[in-house]
Amino acid sequence: MRTDIARTLDIEVPIFAFSHCRDVVAGVTKAGGFGVLGAAWMTPDELEMSIKWLEREVDGRPFGVDLVFPGTGGDEKSPAEYAASMPTDQLGFVNQMMRDAGISDVTEELQREFIAESAGRLSMTREKSQEQLAISLAHPSVKAVVGALGVTPDWVVSEAHAKGVQVGALVGSGRHAAKQRDAGVDFMVAQGTEAGGSVGSITSVVLWPQVVEAAAGVPVLAAGGVSRGSQILSAFSLGCQGVWLGSLWLGTTEAELNEEQRQRLFRAESEDAVISKMMTGKQGRMLRTKYTDTWESDGAPHHLVWPMQSILWGYANTRAERGHNLDYWTYSVGQMVSDMKATTTVKAEMMRLIDEYVEALEALERVTSML
Repeated sequence: MRTDIARTLDIEVPIFAFSHCRDVVAGVTKAGGFGVLGAAWMTPDELEMSIKWLEREVDGRPFGVDLVFPGTGGDEKSPAEYAASMPTDQLGFVNQMMRDAGISDVTEELQREFIAESAGRLSMTREKSQEQLAISLAHPSVKAVVGALGVTPDWVVSEAHAKGVQVGALVGSGRHAAKQRDAGVDFMVAQGTEAGGSVGSITSVVLWPQVVEAAAGVPVLAAGGVSRGSQILSAFSLGCQGVWLGSLWLGTTEAELNEEQRQRLFRAESEDAVISKMMTGKQGRMLRTKYTDTWESDGAPHHLVWPMQSILWGYANTRAERGHNLDYWTYSVGQMVSDMKATTTVKAEMMRLIDEYVEALEALERVTSML
């Protein structure tokens, strides 16, 4: 399992773990993999504190940071401007949904406070992303930064390479891969439509070899529906050099979800991980709930563009959590959700993946020996 990218990053196994929770990142990193902290929505102070904590926790082992690098279009606004421009139709739709669900109303003042807090986290400006990148590159344990939105800007690649840091990018098609290759990234994450969060429309088994071909020698990690060691072997057979897992860690004690939220995932089947634009305004996969169903119902308003839809979703999630009604809460999760049935730990999942990989490899060798 010590592929080229594993040697480059000096890790034992090419299992990459994306998580918003620093405990998951630390657990995977200490187990020989490569944890990647989902930090796009962190404030600079939160990011600085999290990286310092991780460096102490993993004792010098390498890990990565996942950020969003927006373009420089003229429509970019400050968080306060985004909050002030929330359309009344969509906001009224969410408020009526909450009333129909029996979730108590909030005052106009509290509504503004919730929306402002959501805008502060879920909007993104170039200034904020530059500050986040500078913080990440100032720490020697950060060996990779990964861009999760659009073609990686030149300034990101040049600044990271000046520090000897690898640059990764998520892609959903061979066309995307060619653009990222030309941008100078060091590795790509080929994310099939089975994955949680923002996704394209191509299934993993079709996408992975297409991206490998388009990447033309740039290492590719396989993502989208991976939760078993046999799937790691499958990814290798299709030309990938490792795997990128996100949803799997949500069922661990180290993850950011509470017990009630985890139980919602444990009861779900693959069909309950649905595609919608209601979370970010972009196509994404998430847990189906009454909230997602209502957004897809007749009479629902159109989805806002990113980041306005993200800000509205953050506001709605705050209302649902305060009202203790998870029917109107949701979370990004992939179709592998049906494999999650009970709370486990990061270490246990890492051991299971490696054991299953070995078993799958031995089974393949038995089959090929009979040919």
